[in-house]
This record gives sequence, C-alpha cells and structure tokens, in this order.
Amino acid sequence: MSHAIQRVSELALDETTVTVLRARLRTTADEIVQAIIDEVPPYANALSGRMGATIRRAVRTALGHYLDLASGNATGGDAGDAAYELGRGEVRDGRSMDALLGAYRVGARVAWRCLAAGAVPAGLPAAEVAKFAELTFAYIDELSAASAAGHADELAARGRAHERHLEHLARDLLAGASPDVLLASAQRAGWQPPGSLTAVLLPAEQARPAYRALDPSTLVLDDLPDATGVLLVPDADRPRLLRQLTERTAVIGPARPWTRASASYARAARARSLSCGIRDTEDHLPELVLSADADAFADLRTRALAPLQALPAATARRLEETLRAWLLHQGRRDEVAAALFVHPQTVRYRMSQLRELFPDLPSPQRVLELTLAVGLRGT
Repeated sequence: MSHAIQRVSELALDETTVTVLRARLRTTADEIVQAIIDEVPPYANALSGRMGATIRRAVRTALGHYLDLASGNATGGDAGDAAYELGRGEVRDGRSMDALLGAYRVGARVAWRCLAAGAVPAGLPAAEVAKFAELTFAYIDELSAASAAGHADELAARGRAHERHLEHLARDLLAGASPDVLLASAQRAGWQPPGSLTAVLLPAEQARPAYRALDPSTLVLDDLPDATGVLLVPDADRPRLLRQLTERTAVIGPARPWTRASASYARAARARSLSCGIRDTEDHLPELVLSADADAFADLRTRALAPLQALPAATARRLEETLRAWLLHQGRRDEVAAALFVHPQTVRYRMSQLRELFPDLPSPQRVLELTLAVGLRGT
C-alpha cells in the first residue's frame, strides 16, 4: 500500500462525518464529471451517454473507497488497480496523459470543494479539516500516478507491438509475399502503402541512424544475415536520398511499386555482392545485367572468345582489349587508337588479326555475342 494511502487510513474520520459525506457521493460524482466535461476539451463528448454513467460510477467508487480509507475500513489496492486500468483505457480511446491529468486536477478541486462542504457542517475540527484537505489531494495524486503508469505501460506495449508488425511487414516485402498478404500485413501495422519503395542496403549498425534522417514511414530491418541492414524508403526522391546517404556505405536499389519491393531489394543485394563499389544501381545497369547469371556469362565468354584461346596469353589480352574498343567505338579507328593509346596503324594490324580469327565478325549475331562477352572488361 502506498505512503499516501497509508496516511489517508490514519485520518480516521468519525462515523457522523463519514455518513454525511457518503450521502453526498452521487452529487459530488456528478459535479466532478460535469466540471471535467466543461473544462477538459478532450472529454467534451466522451463522458455522455453510457460512458458518462460508467465514469460517474467509477468516480463514486473511488470517493467511496477514499472514505473507507479515511474511516479506517479499507485498503488501497482496488482503487490503484482501477486507476491503472483507467490509464491503459485512455490510450485505447486515443487520449493523451495530459488530458487525463487535467481531468484529475479538475476532479481533485471539485471533490475537495464538495467534501469540505459536507465535512465542515458535520463538525470536523479545523485541524482535521486541513489534514483532510492535504490527504484528499494526496490520495487523488496517488490515483493519477497509477493512471500515468497504466498509460505509459499501454503505450510501451503498443509501441512494441507496432514495431513487431512493421518488422513483419518488411520481411513479407523482402520475401516477395503476395499482394493480399502484403495488404493484410500493412493493415495490421497501421502503415499506409506508398506508390513505390526503394531498397537501401547498408551495414546493420548504420541502419537505425540512417533511418532517423528519412521519411518516418520508412521500414527498417537491422538483423539480416551477414550484418546487413535494409531500409525500404517510400516514394523516394532519388537525388535527395543519395545526398542523405552520402556518409553511409549504402547500395541503393531501383524504385519499384510497393508490392514489388523485393525486386528493388534483390537488385541492391546483387550489386552489393559484386564488390565493385556500386552505390546507385541505376548507374550500373550494364554490369548488373551481365552479372545476373554468372554461369551463363562465363559460358558466353568461353564460346564467343574461343578463337583467342590458342594464342599466347599476352597476345590474347591485347586483341581482346582492341576488340572491345572497336565494338564500343563502332569501328572508328582513330577513336579506338586514342582509347588504347596506340597508333591507328597498330589498330589496323590488330583488326586484321581479329578478322582472320573471327571471319563472321560483321555478322550482327557475332557482334552482339562479342559485345556482351567483352562488356565487363575495362569498366
């Protein structure tokens, strides 16, 4: 039992005074509720009808319990428990603790005015009246503290539940769950779906700090394998996002419709696995395309560049570099020479060798295969 309630139990009002005060409980409760309605705006429409009757009963119960304590006939547990649950209920009804504390302040003032109006005529000595006032306010402070604790605990519990729902939604998105599953998950999390999501991969320890600078609707996971963190940024302004992540070791995937966020995540993850310093995947689409199927790319290179395999390694390397420059510069000899830092005659000689090795070099299909085969060399 709390210290304040222990002190109330020591007041020991005489039976005559308690009887007079009990007779005023219903009127006192009604006046308290009306004063709260008049003076605390969040309760203006909340205490009417059935809710108002429930609150009036609760106020009468609390006051009656207080009189039981003051006459030495009760303990304080029930009132404190009820006040704690009241605090939790205020969260569920969408009201702040400021509103509830305001209601307690108004209630304390009106309760004391009504109780004093009964106690003084009943003959309570002046010294006891002063003590009665002090302990009345102490009791109501005790109840408001219990309500504050209930309010805080409910908020914390709801916050943890909300975080879990958001994390579950993020995992569903990364897993590529169906639109129906994603919509249900978003509703549970109270998350408004955007038009698009952009996946950002970065070290796990950077995920939460980076998240604080982004749209508050951003989804964040920081416990993926390999110490990887993921941010799913809604309707991102890409240039701004790049600036916000300048100091981070981040890889930014493409924007995708929110139900296809897994595609943005997959591309960012693939870019990160290449270990070639990719930051913005939009700037590295050729590398990402050519690395999408590593085995297929290796097979393509082996087949397309087979004529070079019989040559000495140094010769094969020079001819491959020349072939790549020739393809990229569309056969313009002077540009090829400048790119390779050689004389145009050298380019002419090497191209003669290549035409012997690749008789079908002018063929569009051969050009396509060779362009893909040498596409990642020198990038």
